[in-house]
Amino acid sequence: MCGICGVVGHRPATPVVFEGLRRLEYRGYDSAGIATLNEGRIERRRAAGKLDNLAAVLETQPLYGTTGIGHTRWATHGAPTENNAHPHGTSRVAIVHNGIIENFEALRSELEAAGQVFETETDSETIAQMVDFYLAAGQSPRAAAFATLRRLEGAYAVAMIFAGYEGLMIGARHGAPLAAGFGDGEMFLGSDSLALAPLTRRIAYLDDGDCVVITPEKAEFFDRNGEPVERAIQTTALIAGAVGKDGYRHYMEKELHEHPLVIGQTLQRMIDPATRKVVLPDMPCDLATIPRGVITACGSAYFAGMVGRYWLEEIARLPIDIDVASELRYRNPPLTPGSLGMLISQSGETADTLAALRALKGIGLPVLSVLNAEHSTMARESDVVLGTVAGPEISVASTKAFTAQLTVMACLTIAIARARGTIDAAREDELVTALLDLPGRAEEVFSRQADIRKMAEVVAEARDVLYLGRGSVYPVAMEGALKLKEISYIHAEAYAAGEMKHGPISLIDRTVPIVATIPSGALFEKTLSNLQEAKARGGRLLAFTDEAGAGRLSAIAEQTIALPKVHPFVTPIIQTIGVQILAYETALLKGTDVDQPRNLAKSVTVE
Repeated sequence: MCGICGVVGHRPATPVVFEGLRRLEYRGYDSAGIATLNEGRIERRRAAGKLDNLAAVLETQPLYGTTGIGHTRWATHGAPTENNAHPHGTSRVAIVHNGIIENFEALRSELEAAGQVFETETDSETIAQMVDFYLAAGQSPRAAAFATLRRLEGAYAVAMIFAGYEGLMIGARHGAPLAAGFGDGEMFLGSDSLALAPLTRRIAYLDDGDCVVITPEKAEFFDRNGEPVERAIQTTALIAGAVGKDGYRHYMEKELHEHPLVIGQTLQRMIDPATRKVVLPDMPCDLATIPRGVITACGSAYFAGMVGRYWLEEIARLPIDIDVASELRYRNPPLTPGSLGMLISQSGETADTLAALRALKGIGLPVLSVLNAEHSTMARESDVVLGTVAGPEISVASTKAFTAQLTVMACLTIAIARARGTIDAAREDELVTALLDLPGRAEEVFSRQADIRKMAEVVAEARDVLYLGRGSVYPVAMEGALKLKEISYIHAEAYAAGEMKHGPISLIDRTVPIVATIPSGALFEKTLSNLQEAKARGGRLLAFTDEAGAGRLSAIAEQTIALPKVHPFVTPIIQTIGVQILAYETALLKGTDVDQPRNLAKSVTVE
């Protein structure tokens, strides 16, 4: 979601902060701004819309100074206007804030009664006005900041600078990520390591409730009680060039083409090449005796969990409960003692999934997390982490991170099945072989891209699209519909193919394309019957299948994409690449912003 970048040091702050914000664009935003200290005075520049708009403002109204903070805002309270853009501030203080202050209305009423004058519609301005109130009363910046933070309820990552205090910045976090970066005679604050990658690889992550006071020489950390604490400095693997487009038109296009590499890297981490066995880290429970699994996630990660449920129940014979994270914590389900909690997240900072993690741990369940960010809050709070090795994913719409999650869930399934004795050595080798064959087969999908582009020409003309699938490719149909909605703005819905005649069939006519994920195999005939029902009612059928299914489908489908034939176990992964490419090609035809679709954020750090 929103992004923060700040610097205190010896060089002009604005270029450093602006480049950090540029690297945070992937998180999604609708306005941006920077504030610096110029000869002790706070100066701000803000703009609605893209960073290019802010760049134009800075071209005519430069900002000077070596202490500065910047922000990309994803609107929650108040419209995405220049006035509501961050940084917020007064003549004494400027702040940037990610998250939601849940008690802002009460605090705002209190501050207005005390004479503070608000200028925006945002909850975030409450932080600036309260700090200003304490500063006006004679408190030091540190005392004013700490007093304000004690009054806040909700989620926040915040950075503050103060008039007359060159080289001082105060940051804090509660429920939203924030990291301090260590340079040579300069220090940084950032929402994540990507913002800081060109500046430093030495980073310390704040824990929940932490506050950090930074100067060009050092960072001092304090816990929620104001007591000094130590936070480990970690060396990140990210480098400045890791997020380039490498000649591709969009980050999403690049990340689509990274599917084979990412799947291969993930397999290299999880499968011992000498023994051809899945190797897991030390687990917080005995996989042979766990009675149930509980999977929870949001968005595409939830669909990865749904595929995992099919695998774990069918192959490992492990009963699985699954919920979207925002429902799990509030539904308060009766969970079986000793069950294994399994969370899936790209960022490791997703607010709802993090809250579900804490709820599961609160009732004593061990928690395993599948993450692409192994230094994230979720990683630090989980009992064990299985990393997806997908590298930075910049496009808001998840692609390679999703297939990496599926790859991890497939490996986890094999390990649990082996522990539970539901597969023998021959079956285990069969499944591992299918996985090891996958990167090459994934590469072959891109030879079908021209045909998928022709399919996209049909989809791009539609207002509504139906996706159908059965079994483990039903969640793939859901992923395809989500991707199409996200980046092309075409309404799309996915259904289990057998459910079509229980309602959705009434929507079918020549204007509603039907995209089917229908690989050959045990469920092919049943799904084919469902498609024939749609065809009889004028439906335009577009099918993703394989060589074995293409002949049968060509008789009824307007277009058929024969994806590489793979073992049924890994079919969902191959099918996923196909439907993601279809969404991308459709978005190109629609002329939408592929990497930064409207209203969306990469890392959803508020509920």
